[in-house]
Amino acid sequence: MSIDPSSIPNFGGQPEPQPQGPGGPVLPDQDLVKQLLEQMELKYVIDEEGDLAAPWEQFRTYFMFRGEDEHAVFSVRTFYDRPHQIEDKAQLLESVDDWNRRTLWPKVYTHTHDDGTVRLIGEAQMLIGTGVDLNHFVSSTVSWVRAAIEFDKWLVEQLGLEQEADGAEKPQDGEADSGE
Repeated sequence: MSIDPSSIPNFGGQPEPQPQGPGGPVLPDQDLVKQLLEQMELKYVIDEEGDLAAPWEQFRTYFMFRGEDEHAVFSVRTFYDRPHQIEDKAQLLESVDDWNRRTLWPKVYTHTHDDGTVRLIGEAQMLIGTGVDLNHFVSSTVSWVRAAIEFDKWLVEQLGLEQEADGAEKPQDGEADSGE
């Protein structure tokens, strides 16, 4: 299966009209996601566990396939690398709750590490076991990546955090890990 480049929503402004896809559902796989990331001009790596990841300055977005048969799930999970202090967790939870009420994705939650730092994780999932429409898969994946970037910008604004110039805009070179 192949992705028609004109079917990829553009990152700049209004979504472009989506052409009709192939007749029938497809079973997405890692190769399809790689092709999509290449067409979006996003760099990616494969981690030690075989998961596909697109690294940015302040976060890493993973594209994972889990489960089998009709229970198979495609998950786009973003690990935000900016550490927060445990004392700031209440304010962080308020912000995350506000985001989760206002948006469909990614749903964001906190993870407290053994050293007491708090980091955020965003996630969106799609059941793919019985197949999905190619256009739906492409537009959802692109939307989830855009939303992961927007969440980082939004959080910086909400909490008054400093952000490196273009930090959330461009993928960076380098290795990625699962962050768990």
